[in-house]
Amino acid sequence: MRRNRPSWLPQIARGIPVDAEPVTLSQRSIYILPTGSGLAFFGVLLVMLLGALNYQNNLGLFFTFFPLSMLLVSLYHTWLNLLGLQVAVQGGPPVFCGERARFVLHLRNSTARAKIALQAQASGAVAPAQVSLPPRSETSLHLWFPGEPRGVLRLGRVRLESHYPLGFFRAWCYLDSAAETLIYPKPAAWAPLPHPVPGGLHQPGEDQGRGADDFLGLRPYRPGDSPRRLDWKALSRARGLVVKQFGGERADQIWLDWDQLPPADPERRLRWLCRQVLDAHQLGQRFGLRLPEQQIPLGQGIAHQQRCLEALARHA
Repeated sequence: MRRNRPSWLPQIARGIPVDAEPVTLSQRSIYILPTGSGLAFFGVLLVMLLGALNYQNNLGLFFTFFPLSMLLVSLYHTWLNLLGLQVAVQGGPPVFCGERARFVLHLRNSTARAKIALQAQASGAVAPAQVSLPPRSETSLHLWFPGEPRGVLRLGRVRLESHYPLGFFRAWCYLDSAAETLIYPKPAAWAPLPHPVPGGLHQPGEDQGRGADDFLGLRPYRPGDSPRRLDWKALSRARGLVVKQFGGERADQIWLDWDQLPPADPERRLRWLCRQVLDAHQLGQRFGLRLPEQQIPLGQGIAHQQRCLEALARHA
């Protein structure tokens, strides 16, 4: 037979919707329970109380009720440490797969009391983040996440809590955020050459033979390649030994096409396309991107590069 859940359980599990606009923590959104230390301390006081009453020892009663009053005062201050705090959540900048992604919690203390040892924790975060706020101040708190797998990383639920001042009670609230950040594919060390736009920007009569003036792209190093063609910058960025390729036909406009890549698993193709996007942007080329269910027209510039990288990150 299914038992009815207590009415207060769903309320505890309910979080406060938080976005870029700050929200204020009210008394109805803060919950508090004793910690293990608090329960142990209360148990000791209970034993002391029973002993003092049994022996009618007034000094024993004093040393029981005085710590008990401290316990009750700490209960109020733990709850007060979160009350009135204003919170906003924002997604961090996109990162490449393997790097650390972050979300930013903007905290504002508009009260005359300091907010001490506040701790934020989210599922999947590398570690909890802790901060203290002086009266009438604001600060930012960063939650770091592993930047993998590729795709959209959503923050979800954040638990903001306080154990101040004695650690006998834990006050907390849940913040439900729709903030997200993008995880781009990890760029490959090299990628197959992209395809120039048919009828490129070269003029009639322009040299179409093999030349050394027109950069076409990068390929892996092969024994016998000239050291002068090595891309030393790529080597310093831990991309391995790659060789610059040059040709006579200018590739000022190119298509980065999923279907034109060699057969490989989808994630490797996305890494190749990511490398092609970065190289084409670095060379100032106009490029377009073709994916199985999406096509981004020719363009250039930082906004166009970010649009293509976002399409790669969101590719199903």
